[in-house]
Formats: sequence, C-alpha cells, structure tokens
Amino acid sequence: MEKKIVMLMLTLLMELPKETIEMNSASAYVQNIVYSNKIAIFSKSYCPYSTRAKRIFSKLHEKPFVVELDLRDDGSQIQDVLLDLVGKRTVPQVFVNGKHIGGSDDTKIAFLNGQLQSLLDISQ
Repeated sequence: MEKKIVMLMLTLLMELPKETIEMNSASAYVQNIVYSNKIAIFSKSYCPYSTRAKRIFSKLHEKPFVVELDLRDDGSQIQDVLLDLVGKRTVPQVFVNGKHIGGSDDTKIAFLNGQLQSLLDISQ
C-alpha cells in the first residue's frame, strides 16, 4: 500500500510543470530562512539599499542571515516568492523573528523609533 502511494506521488510530481516545482522549492526555502533565523535579509550584493539595511544591524551588533539573490541561480524565483509573501520583489526585504519589517527605509524607521530593538529583544 505504501509503495503505491509513493509511486502515485512520484507520478504526480513528474506531471507538475518545472516552474511549479521550482516555485514550491523557493517558497519552502524562503519560509525556512524567515522562520529559522532571528534576522533574515533578502538582498543583492551590489544594492546600496541592501547595504544600508545590513549596516543598521551592524550598529546593533546583530548578525543577520543574508541571502544575496544576485549570487543565486534561483534568485528570481525567490523574488517571486517574496512578491507573493509581502507584495514586493524589491530588495532588501528584512524579517526579524519571522515578522516582515520591509525594505531599507522601513528598517531605518524601525531602528530610529525603537521598534527594531523591541523586536530583537523578544528573542533574547
């Protein structure tokens, strides 16, 4: 019985379009990164706004988990997942303790008004 179920699942997976499988994989990756890291930043290595967001956490003596989308083969798929998740494909996209902060400007505002420190304190 279990063997039949496994075979059926494999058959169904083989019938899925490649884009669907890639999107599901990218979605699982994003969810894993967001929820298993205190701070997650989806970034591009050359982006000045991404650099600014990373510097804010450096000032707070925090080390975020950074995903440099331009250095990954699946960077575009990850940006599609971010679009579905937060409504934006732009970088950076910053998450603290699973909560979406936003981009560089949002992160700076949260830093200046103390909201960012409050979110970081929750996990200590």
